[in-house]
Amino acid sequence: MTGSTDRLFFALYPDRDTAEQQIAPLALRLRSAQRLHGKILATERFHLTLHHLGDFAGLPQPLVQAACMAAASLRYRPFELVFDHAASFDNKRGRNNAFVLQGGEGVAAVVDFQSALGEAMKKVGLKPDARFTPHVTLLYDDRVVPVQPVTPPVRWTAHEFVLVHSLIGRGVHVPLGRWPLKP
Repeated sequence: MTGSTDRLFFALYPDRDTAEQQIAPLALRLRSAQRLHGKILATERFHLTLHHLGDFAGLPQPLVQAACMAAASLRYRPFELVFDHAASFDNKRGRNNAFVLQGGEGVAAVVDFQSALGEAMKKVGLKPDARFTPHVTLLYDDRVVPVQPVTPPVRWTAHEFVLVHSLIGRGVHVPLGRWPLKP
């Protein structure tokens, strides 16, 4: 949408230690090894998007309220995520391709959680994302890098999910709500 200034999405964030001690050093290592030039995202911006609720000019409060209702209705246990490979998403424009962490079996639990959150969203009249490829973006670059293993894999346990207000183009994520995952 032209003129969009605000993005709304549900996400999982790694804990600070994972972001600073696993993801950031891995991003530096992979950036150098692949001769990429894109700027690595700030550690506080590493996340996994669960559902994109839209881009807007201003933040629609009724949508925020509905998203909060959906999130509050969900009961789910903490789960582990394991990212064991990295690759580029080729956007076919020849520039600004996302270079991301991905996982095989290690992301099965987040696929189930994303589906459960989608069902909760439907119950309050929201439209969940139809497609979901679990990933954590490390940087954007013009080059396209094929799939490569990540050793050791990046691991973290999700203990909460977040409704995020992103200020488009400013690199700022504002949490609007956090919901714990409980055993």
